[in-house]
Amino acid sequence: MHHHEPGSRARSFGAVAAAYAAHRPGYPDEAVAWALAPVAVGSPHVLDLGAGTGKLSEALAGRAEVTAVDPDPAMLDELRARLPGVRALVGGAEDVPLPAAAVDAVLVGQAWHWFDRDRATAEIVRVLRPGGVLALVRNDEDPDAPLLGPFLRADPLSAPEVGHDHGRVPPVHDLLGEVTQRRFPNPRPTDVDAEIARLGTYSWMLAADPAERAAFERRVRDHLGDRPGRFTLPLVTTVQRAQRR
Repeated sequence: MHHHEPGSRARSFGAVAAAYAAHRPGYPDEAVAWALAPVAVGSPHVLDLGAGTGKLSEALAGRAEVTAVDPDPAMLDELRARLPGVRALVGGAEDVPLPAAAVDAVLVGQAWHWFDRDRATAEIVRVLRPGGVLALVRNDEDPDAPLLGPFLRADPLSAPEVGHDHGRVPPVHDLLGEVTQRRFPNPRPTDVDAEIARLGTYSWMLAADPAERAAFERRVRDHLGDRPGRFTLPLVTTVQRAQRR
């Protein structure tokens, strides 16, 4: 567990930026539409905070003017190559390189758990205009149809990481209204090799030594063993949304 040093750990993703872009799941249009519903007049200016390679920016591109911020230049290089229309800035959630009241919405895709919550929340409130939206968006396996979840929670390599829940603690601030939550199905066609590649982009896999990683991959193959070539991973996209007062 290295959660006390998220900076160095977050930057370790640069090396796998291309794999991340290829193998991490995207977000369904309905989830993004609901996240932006309170500000969806014209083309709102949206900050994708902790944007990585742009999975969420990609889902936003048709319905908003997007500024992407991430601490990792390699991740942003991947984002710029795929999404030339998005303005991409190097920066952290605790020190956002935008002026006050600059954006209509701040969306965070699969990155809230990296942030220093209190400092990031204060920065988000600063850059949001009054009435603006903060939405935390994440993909999880459908708890009602678990395929990998119980395995990952029990496996010695993944269990210490998968169990931590600070990515699900909603933001709290005097200037943020009530947090509401909705879930959207996000089924993902995949195969065993693609699932292993996806798991390989997580920080706990990047930190493992090659022998540990190889043994873990064998355990995943054993666990998924009897599946046909292609199968559907039942993911659910959860959106937590609050409005700035």
